[in-house]
Amino acid sequence: MYSEKVMDHFANPHNVGEIENADGVGEVGNAKCGDIMKIYLKIKDDIIVDVKFKTFGCGAAIATSSMATELIKGKSVNEAVKLTNKAVIEALDGLPAPKIHCSVLAEEAVKAALADYYKKIGRDASDLMVCEGCCGSCDHHHE
Repeated sequence: MYSEKVMDHFANPHNVGEIENADGVGEVGNAKCGDIMKIYLKIKDDIIVDVKFKTFGCGAAIATSSMATELIKGKSVNEAVKLTNKAVIEALDGLPAPKIHCSVLAEEAVKAALADYYKKIGRDASDLMVCEGCCGSCDHHHE
């Protein structure tokens, strides 16, 4: 059902924790399944030098959070903005269809953290938040 990579990132998640005085923090959740993801970014010279996450949720939620942090660590902010849930799924060698929403949450958590960073430095963040309606924290939430 789950790939070896999903199982590895669930059992041994990378970049778990918090960053004190983070440059960007993003938190999203899915009211239907109860998953909550929070991502912390430390950015220097427009490069993500550190990234941590805390996720409350299923194994797929933890694995996608872990993989998302791996995919953006060391990247420029402009590269991280382009992270998609499809890239997270591919990096994990796939996810079962009922767990695809976890990869969407991971993408949205990264973008929420980047939007927070943009706001802190006075950059327009409006194009960052592409809502899929799954976190329940905006007007695009679908029941």
